[in-house]
Amino acid sequence: MSMNLPHAHPPPALGEEEPSPSPPPQRRPRGFASGPAASAGAGAAGPPRRRGEREREREKERTKLRERHRRAITSRMLAGLRQHGNFPLPARADMNDVLAALARAAGWTVHPDGTTFRSSNQPPLPPPPPPQLGMFQVAPVETPAFINTLNSYAIGTPLDSQASALQTDDSLSPSSLDSVVAERSIKTENYGNSSSANSLNCMDNDQQLLRSSAVLAGDYTKTPYIPVYASLPMGIINSHCQLVDPEGVRAELRHLKSLNVDGVVVDCWWGIVEAWIPRKYEWSGYRDLFGIIKEFKLKVQVVLSFHGCGDTGSGDVLISLPKWIMEIAKENQDIFFTDREGRRNTECLSWGIDKERVLRGRTGIEVYFDFMRSFHTEFRNLSEEGLISATEIGLGASGEIRYPSCPEIMGWKHPGIGEFQCYDRYMQKNLRQSAVSRGHLFWARGPDNAGYYNSRPHETGFFCDGGDYDSYYGRFFLNWYSGVLIDHVDQVLSLATLAFDGAEIVVKVPSIYWWYRTASHAAELTAGFYNPTNRDGYSPVLKMLKKHAVILKLVCYGPEFTVQENDEAFADLEGLTWQVMNTAWDHGLPICIESVLPCLDGDMYSQILDTAKPRNDPDRHHASFFTYRLQPPFLLQRDAYFPELRTFVKCMHGEAPQNGEG
Repeated sequence: MSMNLPHAHPPPALGEEEPSPSPPPQRRPRGFASGPAASAGAGAAGPPRRRGEREREREKERTKLRERHRRAITSRMLAGLRQHGNFPLPARADMNDVLAALARAAGWTVHPDGTTFRSSNQPPLPPPPPPQLGMFQVAPVETPAFINTLNSYAIGTPLDSQASALQTDDSLSPSSLDSVVAERSIKTENYGNSSSANSLNCMDNDQQLLRSSAVLAGDYTKTPYIPVYASLPMGIINSHCQLVDPEGVRAELRHLKSLNVDGVVVDCWWGIVEAWIPRKYEWSGYRDLFGIIKEFKLKVQVVLSFHGCGDTGSGDVLISLPKWIMEIAKENQDIFFTDREGRRNTECLSWGIDKERVLRGRTGIEVYFDFMRSFHTEFRNLSEEGLISATEIGLGASGEIRYPSCPEIMGWKHPGIGEFQCYDRYMQKNLRQSAVSRGHLFWARGPDNAGYYNSRPHETGFFCDGGDYDSYYGRFFLNWYSGVLIDHVDQVLSLATLAFDGAEIVVKVPSIYWWYRTASHAAELTAGFYNPTNRDGYSPVLKMLKKHAVILKLVCYGPEFTVQENDEAFADLEGLTWQVMNTAWDHGLPICIESVLPCLDGDMYSQILDTAKPRNDPDRHHASFFTYRLQPPFLLQRDAYFPELRTFVKCMHGEAPQNGEG
């Protein structure tokens, strides 16, 4: 006897999951409706999801990001082949089109059905040349290495052996095979195999020196001359603007002179020079330092630092903003950048006060201009003599063009996405004016679903795939946020050009490379660079820098730092460097390079050289100069690293290292 029970369901078949009684998921609302209130309501509407479902969704998200990264690599390769190799590839080319074009360029015959064979009158193949290391090296299509690769796939080669060269992860779809081939080719070309990197760590110092000298020696003879500058330590000038250890400075300069470096970099801190009273500038310590540098006939590049420097990453050195600025802040904390929770960042002044007279009758822009004018008046004679070759202008956090979106003092840790810094009273006033002029007053606020300092993009409603960063409101906010950055840099550089009267001016862009392989580029967005995958966020900034005829400074990291980067952060330092360098050169902007990590082996020197002097650039671009940041204590590193550094300097100068060097 059967009974019809209400709400009864047939049992699930074997291997199937029991159906959930919850209703089908609703599409996530966009804009402010996707904030905490909406998410809380969704959580209360039904029971929590099973652990397996959440894990599958996360895996789908990771798969999407991997696919997007591989497609981006393929598109860059195709663009390079079209632009620099003149290959007639169709708009939606795949690897079949690329292989056919490369085969034809090598002299092979390719039929429309894909049949490929070597021409009968083709000359014998020479042996392949040894591989070369380089950051931006691309083997020409006529190289015998490529022809040998085609020979290995000639008629008669077993199909199984051909397929074994294209093994991929099980999670990849057949359609993404082309991207996998492109990705693995790039990794092989840049870094070699993993066993080579591991063997480098196993070698002793003597073996590393021999290896580095073999890599560097003779490779850069008769290449363009690139000046090399070494940055002096921060603590040589104390808080009272006094030179702490003149004899120690002479000892360091003597060793640098023996390396044949061209000059040194000196940080001039606003918090030291104008520390106590507005418009009262104390330059005595820097005057003594420049006098000692002049004795050794070295050039000087000056960095005008309008930010503070905490204990993190700087040893015992602590440099704050001027004391009179901190006194003003006791009554008006809105002069500092502020996050969504209302926490103030005292590293630098908010750009919201660039046109507000809140600094004892002066605006932020006027304060910067008075400081630059005082420096030029004090050391005009050194500039005219050629001792001061260039001046770098600090334009944001750490002296870089960016918001202080990732402050460690607030608990940020790599690879967190950071937070927007636009919640002080003056920035909010600017945002409100922009929203009113756009005709949407309700947009006059920051996003409420952008996560926190250590969030991941997929954990937020603003930065996730299809998130609010690409909505109407998101595009408005990010255009305004990046526009404030561009406007600040434009105003400061306009006055710097006036103050220094034609001298070389340098500005520094950050290397925010984590989450670069995601759609939103979340860490770059919070730092002020509106650079998602569907938009070039660096072009507007570099176009403005070109207007002021400045030199762009890039940061260079070592290969071991790049390889060991956590892949969960979807980082791509090379992709970011490639984008910025090519965009800068497209705008006719000169570039210089700075190394912020200690150079401990020949591989890093080789990468820096290949970045500064790209071998395969048809336009023969090269860096204007290179800056090497010394790691204190500098003299203790002399015996270990000076031989390699001496060889590196000669290669930068386009000279051949002498026998026995390295």
